[in-house]
Amino acid sequence: MKIPRALTIAGSDSGGGAGIQADLKTFAALGVFGMSALTALTAQNTVGVRAVLEVDPAFVSAQIRAVVEDIGVDAVKTGMLATSAIIRRVAQDVRELGLTTLVVDPVMVAKSGDPLLRSDAVAALVEELLPLALVVTPNLHEAEVLAGFPVKNSEDMEKAARKIKSFGPRFVVLKGGHLKGDPMDLLDDGKQVVRFPTERLHTPNTHGTGCTFASAIAAGLAKGLNVPEAVARAKEYITGAIREALPLGRGHGPVHHFHALYRLAGWSFGP
Repeated sequence: MKIPRALTIAGSDSGGGAGIQADLKTFAALGVFGMSALTALTAQNTVGVRAVLEVDPAFVSAQIRAVVEDIGVDAVKTGMLATSAIIRRVAQDVRELGLTTLVVDPVMVAKSGDPLLRSDAVAALVEELLPLALVVTPNLHEAEVLAGFPVKNSEDMEKAARKIKSFGPRFVVLKGGHLKGDPMDLLDDGKQVVRFPTERLHTPNTHGTGCTFASAIAAGLAKGLNVPEAVARAKEYITGAIREALPLGRGHGPVHHFHALYRLAGWSFGP
Protein backbone atom coordinates (compact mmCIF):
# COMPACT_ATOMS: atom_id res chain seq x y z
CA MET A 1 0.00 0.00 0.00
CA LYS A 2 1.33 3.42 -0.94
CA ILE A 3 2.02 5.66 2.04
CA PRO A 4 0.74 9.24 1.45
CA ARG A 5 3.45 11.81 2.13
CA ALA A 6 3.15 15.53 2.85
CA LEU A 7 5.78 18.21 3.41
CA THR A 8 5.19 21.36 5.41
CA ILE A 9 7.43 24.38 4.83
CA ALA A 10 6.72 26.71 7.73
CA GLY A 11 7.81 28.21 11.04
CA SER A 12 8.02 26.48 14.39
CA ASP A 13 5.59 27.34 17.21
CA SER A 14 7.25 26.55 20.53
CA GLY A 15 3.80 26.45 22.13
CA GLY A 16 2.84 23.53 19.91
CA GLY A 17 -0.49 24.90 18.70
CA ALA A 18 0.34 26.30 15.27
CA GLY A 19 3.08 26.23 12.65
CA ILE A 20 5.13 23.12 11.95
CA GLN A 21 3.85 21.45 15.10
CA ALA A 22 0.20 21.85 14.10
CA ASP A 23 0.95 20.73 10.54
CA LEU A 24 2.67 17.51 11.59
CA LYS A 25 -0.06 16.71 14.13
CA THR A 26 -2.67 17.20 11.42
CA PHE A 27 -0.84 14.98 8.95
CA ALA A 28 -0.52 12.25 11.58
CA ALA A 29 -4.17 12.54 12.65
CA LEU A 30 -5.29 12.14 9.04
CA GLY A 31 -3.08 9.17 8.18
CA VAL A 32 -0.34 10.94 6.24
CA PHE A 33 3.42 10.71 6.78
CA GLY A 34 4.59 14.24 7.54
CA MET A 35 7.92 15.92 6.83
CA SER A 36 9.08 19.46 7.54
CA ALA A 37 11.34 22.26 6.39
CA LEU A 38 11.71 24.99 9.00
CA THR A 39 11.68 28.60 7.85
CA ALA A 40 11.77 30.30 11.24
CA LEU A 41 11.86 29.61 14.95
CA THR A 42 9.38 31.47 17.11
CA ALA A 43 9.38 31.87 20.89
CA GLN A 44 5.61 31.69 21.14
CA ASN A 45 2.79 30.66 23.45
CA THR A 46 -0.99 31.14 23.63
CA VAL A 47 -0.56 34.83 24.49
CA GLY A 48 1.85 36.03 21.83
CA VAL A 49 5.11 35.81 19.90
CA ARG A 50 8.10 36.88 21.96
CA ALA A 51 10.86 36.46 19.40
CA VAL A 52 11.49 35.22 15.85
CA LEU A 53 14.68 33.74 14.42
CA GLU A 54 14.56 33.42 10.63
CA VAL A 55 16.35 30.54 8.91
CA ASP A 56 18.84 31.15 6.12
CA PRO A 57 17.08 30.60 2.76
CA ALA A 58 19.81 28.22 1.59
CA PHE A 59 19.20 26.00 4.62
CA VAL A 60 15.44 26.09 4.01
CA SER A 61 16.18 24.84 0.50
CA ALA A 62 18.53 22.15 1.82
CA GLN A 63 15.78 20.77 4.03
CA ILE A 64 13.26 20.71 1.18
CA ARG A 65 15.61 18.96 -1.21
CA ALA A 66 16.77 16.47 1.41
CA VAL A 67 13.28 15.04 1.87
CA VAL A 68 11.97 15.44 -1.68
CA GLU A 69 14.98 13.80 -3.32
CA ASP A 70 14.87 10.80 -0.98
CA ILE A 71 11.42 10.19 0.50
CA GLY A 72 9.35 12.10 -2.04
CA VAL A 73 6.15 14.07 -1.45
CA ASP A 74 2.55 13.83 -2.62
CA ALA A 75 1.56 17.29 -1.38
CA VAL A 76 3.31 20.37 -0.04
CA LYS A 77 1.92 22.98 2.33
CA THR A 78 3.57 26.33 3.04
CA GLY A 79 2.89 28.42 6.12
CA MET A 80 5.02 31.12 7.71
CA LEU A 81 7.70 32.07 5.17
CA ALA A 82 8.76 35.29 6.94
CA THR A 83 10.85 37.04 4.26
CA SER A 84 10.94 37.71 0.54
CA ALA A 85 14.27 35.86 0.28
CA ILE A 86 12.78 32.70 1.77
CA ILE A 87 9.69 32.97 -0.44
CA ARG A 88 11.77 33.31 -3.59
CA ARG A 89 14.00 30.36 -2.65
CA VAL A 90 10.99 28.17 -1.82
CA ALA A 91 9.34 29.11 -5.12
CA GLN A 92 12.54 28.20 -6.97
CA ASP A 93 12.60 24.79 -5.29
CA VAL A 94 8.91 24.20 -6.03
CA ARG A 95 9.53 24.91 -9.71
CA GLU A 96 12.75 22.94 -10.06
CA LEU A 97 11.49 19.91 -8.13
CA GLY A 98 8.15 19.84 -9.94
CA LEU A 99 6.02 20.14 -6.78
CA THR A 100 2.63 20.76 -8.37
CA THR A 101 0.34 19.83 -5.47
CA LEU A 102 1.02 22.95 -3.44
CA VAL A 103 -1.22 24.43 -0.74
CA VAL A 104 -0.21 27.98 0.21
CA ASP A 105 -1.41 29.34 3.55
CA PRO A 106 -0.36 33.01 3.24
CA VAL A 107 0.49 33.42 6.92
CA MET A 108 0.92 37.08 7.82
CA VAL A 109 -0.16 37.55 11.43
CA ALA A 110 -0.31 35.26 14.48
CA LYS A 111 -3.56 34.74 16.40
CA SER A 112 -2.18 37.17 18.98
CA GLY A 113 -1.77 39.88 16.33
CA ASP A 114 2.00 39.60 16.08
CA PRO A 115 3.40 39.88 12.52
CA LEU A 116 4.83 36.71 10.93
CA LEU A 117 5.53 38.06 7.44
CA ARG A 118 7.61 41.13 6.66
CA SER A 119 5.57 43.79 4.89
CA ASP A 120 8.00 43.88 1.97
CA ALA A 121 7.50 40.14 1.40
CA VAL A 122 3.87 40.35 0.23
CA ALA A 123 4.93 41.24 -3.31
CA ALA A 124 7.20 38.18 -3.46
CA LEU A 125 4.35 36.01 -2.25
CA VAL A 126 2.05 37.31 -4.99
CA GLU A 127 4.63 37.27 -7.77
CA GLU A 128 6.59 34.11 -6.98
CA LEU A 129 4.51 31.63 -4.98
CA LEU A 130 0.82 32.17 -5.73
CA PRO A 131 1.25 31.37 -9.45
CA LEU A 132 2.60 27.95 -8.41
CA ALA A 133 -0.18 27.13 -5.96
CA LEU A 134 -2.88 24.56 -6.52
CA VAL A 135 -4.75 25.98 -3.52
CA VAL A 136 -4.33 29.20 -1.52
CA THR A 137 -6.16 29.61 1.82
CA PRO A 138 -6.26 33.25 3.00
CA ASN A 139 -8.35 34.43 5.92
CA LEU A 140 -10.19 37.74 5.63
CA HIS A 141 -7.27 39.87 6.82
CA GLU A 142 -4.87 38.16 4.43
CA ALA A 143 -7.41 38.46 1.62
CA GLU A 144 -7.65 42.21 2.22
CA VAL A 145 -3.87 42.56 1.98
CA LEU A 146 -3.62 40.40 -1.15
CA ALA A 147 -6.66 41.88 -2.92
CA GLY A 148 -5.99 45.45 -1.85
CA PHE A 149 -9.46 46.36 -0.54
CA PRO A 150 -11.63 45.75 2.56
CA VAL A 151 -13.59 42.50 2.80
CA LYS A 152 -16.71 43.10 4.89
CA ASN A 153 -19.37 40.74 3.51
CA SER A 154 -19.98 37.75 1.25
CA GLU A 155 -20.00 39.88 -1.90
CA ASP A 156 -16.61 41.31 -0.96
CA MET A 157 -15.37 37.76 -0.36
CA GLU A 158 -16.30 36.71 -3.89
CA LYS A 159 -14.67 39.82 -5.34
CA ALA A 160 -11.49 39.23 -3.30
CA ALA A 161 -11.37 35.56 -4.29
CA ARG A 162 -11.55 36.55 -7.98
CA LYS A 163 -8.75 39.08 -7.49
CA ILE A 164 -6.53 36.53 -5.73
CA LYS A 165 -7.36 33.94 -8.39
CA SER A 166 -5.99 36.36 -10.99
CA PHE A 167 -2.54 35.99 -9.42
CA GLY A 168 -2.36 32.40 -10.65
CA PRO A 169 -3.50 29.82 -8.07
CA ARG A 170 -5.92 27.24 -9.48
CA PHE A 171 -8.20 27.32 -6.42
CA VAL A 172 -8.83 30.01 -3.79
CA VAL A 173 -10.32 28.97 -0.45
CA LEU A 174 -11.33 32.19 1.31
CA LYS A 175 -12.07 31.70 5.00
CA GLY A 176 -14.93 33.76 6.40
CA GLY A 177 -14.57 33.03 10.09
CA HIS A 178 -14.00 36.68 10.99
CA LEU A 179 -17.30 37.89 9.52
CA LYS A 180 -20.28 38.38 11.81
CA GLY A 181 -22.84 35.59 12.00
CA ASP A 182 -22.26 31.98 11.08
CA PRO A 183 -18.92 31.54 9.29
CA MET A 184 -18.97 30.88 5.56
CA ASP A 185 -15.91 29.79 3.60
CA LEU A 186 -15.90 29.78 -0.19
CA LEU A 187 -14.00 27.86 -2.84
CA ASP A 188 -13.41 29.61 -6.18
CA ASP A 189 -11.92 27.75 -9.15
CA GLY A 190 -12.47 30.57 -11.63
CA LYS A 191 -15.64 28.99 -13.03
CA GLN A 192 -17.86 28.55 -10.00
CA VAL A 193 -17.99 29.37 -6.31
CA VAL A 194 -18.79 26.67 -3.78
CA ARG A 195 -19.79 27.79 -0.28
CA PHE A 196 -19.10 25.90 2.92
CA PRO A 197 -21.40 27.09 5.73
CA THR A 198 -20.35 26.19 9.27
CA GLU A 199 -21.81 26.70 12.70
CA ARG A 200 -20.23 29.38 14.88
CA LEU A 201 -18.35 27.73 17.74
CA HIS A 202 -17.90 30.11 20.67
CA THR A 203 -14.49 29.39 22.15
CA PRO A 204 -11.33 31.42 22.73
CA ASN A 205 -9.27 28.33 21.94
CA THR A 206 -8.63 28.74 18.23
CA HIS A 207 -4.84 28.88 18.06
CA GLY A 208 -3.61 27.10 14.95
CA THR A 209 -6.88 26.99 13.02
CA GLY A 210 -5.42 28.34 9.76
CA CYS A 211 -2.36 26.09 9.83
CA THR A 212 -4.46 23.07 10.70
CA PHE A 213 -7.07 23.70 8.00
CA ALA A 214 -4.49 24.17 5.23
CA SER A 215 -2.59 21.08 6.38
CA ALA A 216 -5.80 19.05 6.39
CA ILE A 217 -6.38 20.09 2.76
CA ALA A 218 -2.82 19.05 1.90
CA ALA A 219 -3.35 15.72 3.67
CA GLY A 220 -6.47 15.06 1.62
CA LEU A 221 -4.66 15.88 -1.60
CA ALA A 222 -1.76 13.61 -0.61
CA LYS A 223 -4.30 10.80 -0.22
CA GLY A 224 -5.63 11.36 -3.73
CA LEU A 225 -8.72 13.47 -3.10
CA ASN A 226 -9.61 16.22 -5.54
CA VAL A 227 -9.61 19.81 -4.26
CA PRO A 228 -13.34 20.18 -3.45
CA GLU A 229 -13.31 16.84 -1.61
CA ALA A 230 -10.14 17.73 0.28
CA VAL A 231 -11.58 21.10 1.32
CA ALA A 232 -14.89 19.56 2.45
CA ARG A 233 -13.14 16.96 4.59
CA ALA A 234 -10.73 19.55 5.97
CA LYS A 235 -13.74 21.64 7.02
CA GLU A 236 -15.18 18.68 8.92
CA TYR A 237 -11.84 18.03 10.59
CA ILE A 238 -11.14 21.61 11.69
CA THR A 239 -14.70 22.02 12.97
CA GLY A 240 -14.21 19.01 15.24
CA ALA A 241 -10.79 20.25 16.31
CA ILE A 242 -12.25 23.63 17.30
CA ARG A 243 -15.29 22.11 19.00
CA GLU A 244 -12.99 20.04 21.23
CA ALA A 245 -10.21 22.65 21.52
CA LEU A 246 -7.84 22.47 24.47
CA PRO A 247 -8.12 24.98 27.34
CA LEU A 248 -4.39 25.50 27.71
CA GLY A 249 -2.52 28.69 28.56
CA ARG A 250 -3.73 32.20 29.34
CA GLY A 251 -4.57 33.25 25.79
CA HIS A 252 -5.90 31.44 22.73
CA GLY A 253 -5.60 27.74 23.50
CA PRO A 254 -4.86 25.29 20.68
CA VAL A 255 -7.35 23.32 18.63
CA HIS A 256 -7.42 19.57 19.34
CA HIS A 257 -5.69 17.84 16.44
CA PHE A 258 -6.34 14.34 17.73
CA HIS A 259 -9.95 14.85 18.80
CA ALA A 260 -11.22 11.82 16.85
CA LEU A 261 -8.54 9.54 18.31
CA TYR A 262 -9.24 10.73 21.85
CA ARG A 263 -12.97 10.10 21.39
CA LEU A 264 -12.27 6.62 20.07
CA ALA A 265 -10.00 5.88 23.02
CA GLY A 266 -12.48 7.27 25.53
CA TRP A 267 -10.07 9.96 26.71
CA SER A 268 -11.51 13.25 27.92
CA PHE A 269 -10.32 16.49 29.48
CA GLY A 270 -13.74 17.17 30.96
CA PRO A 271 -14.76 16.81 34.64
